[in-house]
Amino acid sequence: MSLLKRIAGVTALVSVLLAAPAQAENKKVTLSQAFQSMLYLPLYVAIDEGFFTQQGLDLTKETAGAPTVALSAVISGSAQFSIHGPEWTAIAASKGAPVGIVANVVNGAAVWIATAPDFKFDSVKDLKGQKVVTGLMPTTSTSLFMKLLKENGMDAKSDVEMIQVAIGSEPGPFLAKQANVAVMYEPGLDQVVAKGMRVVFGFPKAYGPYAFSAVTARNDVDPDLAQRVVNGMEMAMRFMAKNEAKTVEIAKTEFPTLDPAVVEAAVKRMLAEGVYPPSVDITPDALKVAMDTQIALGNLASQPDYKSFVVKKYIDQALTMK
Repeated sequence: MSLLKRIAGVTALVSVLLAAPAQAENKKVTLSQAFQSMLYLPLYVAIDEGFFTQQGLDLTKETAGAPTVALSAVISGSAQFSIHGPEWTAIAASKGAPVGIVANVVNGAAVWIATAPDFKFDSVKDLKGQKVVTGLMPTTSTSLFMKLLKENGMDAKSDVEMIQVAIGSEPGPFLAKQANVAVMYEPGLDQVVAKGMRVVFGFPKAYGPYAFSAVTARNDVDPDLAQRVVNGMEMAMRFMAKNEAKTVEIAKTEFPTLDPAVVEAAVKRMLAEGVYPPSVDITPDALKVAMDTQIALGNLASQPDYKSFVVKKYIDQALTMK
């Protein structure tokens, strides 16, 4: 064997040996998401861009199928973190579960009202007497719609006829003209927009900062593990704010069965309307607005105590990263 080949072989071996301890130090962590959802794009960006790996994590993403199932995984200890609406965490905490919020994921009320192109809409009051396609309760989209009606002097049971369908299937009956109005999440919204429907009302603009989805953990979670997860999410938020095209590309990879044009329109809409937050921070006002919706619907008795419910030490540390 030539001297050069021997040197090359030794160099390669040394590289492997040096890399092995660093890989071994990566902490294993399991995160349970309620659904595979475009709302959780910051999580997918953090995974696909390697931000969790950079934080020394070996993260496994699991899909629970429902917010309560994802949260139960954290409470039971089968997962260290979960992603879903913070209202589920607040409800569980109010019943004694040792859980809280450690990071923001979605900071806008990511729900919109769409109508048929020829439907006359000047205000919410124009919805009186209409059939409206909505998600099957309990879901935030329908909850927000009911709250909006109440704020405008109407009742969801007597003033409109809600056609509740499985979440994600709203475009079907709406495009089939079973109703002139639909309350929708993305990407369903831009699926119907592509078919000529109009967006007439956006909850993100109407409500402003709104703690819509967040990362939940047990109060006794490993602090180092939690900090690394929050740091990874913070890195994703910063990346998304500066790299729209790459963010869209990641979304298309995560949702390969959707029309790429619909994915692009949905991501750009949510970035433009502040649905995806610029950081992992959750303000007291954003949490209050979100929890007020649940209180109004009778799902929550009172506001959670912000200082004990939102674990700011992880958020504050992540915000100082350079």
